[in-house]
Amino acid sequence: MRLTVRDLCVARGGVRVLDGLSFAVAAGEALVLRGPNGAGKTTLLRTLARLQPPVSGEVEYPADNVVYAGHADGIKPALSVSENLSFWAQVFGRKEISHALAAYELEALADRPAGFLSAGQKRRLGLARLLVTGRGIWILDEPTVSLDARAVGMFAAVVRAHLAEGGIAVLATHIDLGLDEATVLDVAPFRAVRQDMDDFDEAFL
Repeated sequence: MRLTVRDLCVARGGVRVLDGLSFAVAAGEALVLRGPNGAGKTTLLRTLARLQPPVSGEVEYPADNVVYAGHADGIKPALSVSENLSFWAQVFGRKEISHALAAYELEALADRPAGFLSAGQKRRLGLARLLVTGRGIWILDEPTVSLDARAVGMFAAVVRAHLAEGGIAVLATHIDLGLDEATVLDVAPFRAVRQDMDDFDEAFL
């Protein structure tokens, strides 16, 4: 399994934000995206997950083997913790959820409606969804938001186990997760030239 990016250009709102990106992430490896707010990390992740098309370039990985987790937790407030995980497991053609509950210490909350969880508990539940998908490539946008130090440790352990099993993780985070397997990519040098502004300037020269 491998995720390969070749000469990728991505845009937000019709404006190019990153250009000339090429990299590869192999099984058992993680890639951590860094860069200032607004640099294009979320746009890049959404493009990698094929939630939006690239302007140009290629993204290659095995079909139907990727899962994306963005800023939203992706949970249904009226359903219990276990019902939420069961729902997502069924979406991906799976049934087992006990390992996901255990990984994020959610067993005691299994019957609690998700709408009554704290922000940190909701985030743990949202991340637990990854474990019931069976997908090998995780694309994660600021996954540690709302997590305390203990929960960040849980997340890092889950990612480490995923990589040990041959999985791949691409994530944007400002927190050092202590992942020796991770390569850091600063997206700032790939910020696209604002062609729209260049055209505007030329028109008034």
